[in-house]
Amino acid sequence: MLKLAVLVSGGGTNLQAIMDAIDNGRITNAEISVVISNNANAYALERAKKKGIRNECISPKSFDTREKFNRVFLERLNSYQVDLVVLAGFLVILPPKMIEEYANRIINIHPSLIPSFCGKGFYGLKVHEEALKRGVKVTGATVHFVDSGTDTGPIILQKPVMVEQGDTPEILQRRVMEQAEWIILPKAIDLIANKKVSVVDGHAVITE
Repeated sequence: MLKLAVLVSGGGTNLQAIMDAIDNGRITNAEISVVISNNANAYALERAKKKGIRNECISPKSFDTREKFNRVFLERLNSYQVDLVVLAGFLVILPPKMIEEYANRIINIHPSLIPSFCGKGFYGLKVHEEALKRGVKVTGATVHFVDSGTDTGPIILQKPVMVEQGDTPEILQRRVMEQAEWIILPKAIDLIANKKVSVVDGHAVITE
């Protein structure tokens, strides 16, 4: 059984998609051990509580220095002995030591088709604002392993979503969530839980 830590900062819609997929059998051989947020007011924590999943808030604001936060964050994460860390809208830069310790064991969902509209500063609505500004006809979402760069790790899954006439960043954000993020994030977890993903020469290889 693959033990997951899901890291969140906001509403937790991707967390909900994971919980639903475990409940309905789209994710097999996996369970959520803990939900960790940097934001005490994140609704995602409420979602975890309602499900009876262990949850906690670890905020950088509670520490004098970033180094202390990084150390405590990693210690707390390690205490849960999880196999996979899932970034589901987590808006904190991960400590380099954590990325090192959890090499190829951290995945992230990004609301665009990487390498488009990704990297530093591209998160949340900003991604969709830029896609609309550029006039792209197709956008989507990407699940990738996390490495020391920003959105540069091996890509596991991608799913395209059409941009429609009259889209606002908010409307497009919702469509990308519904048609891509909530589908490919659970699918990636299921593939990893069933040992169907490996990293070879810096690329994620899927064996169905």
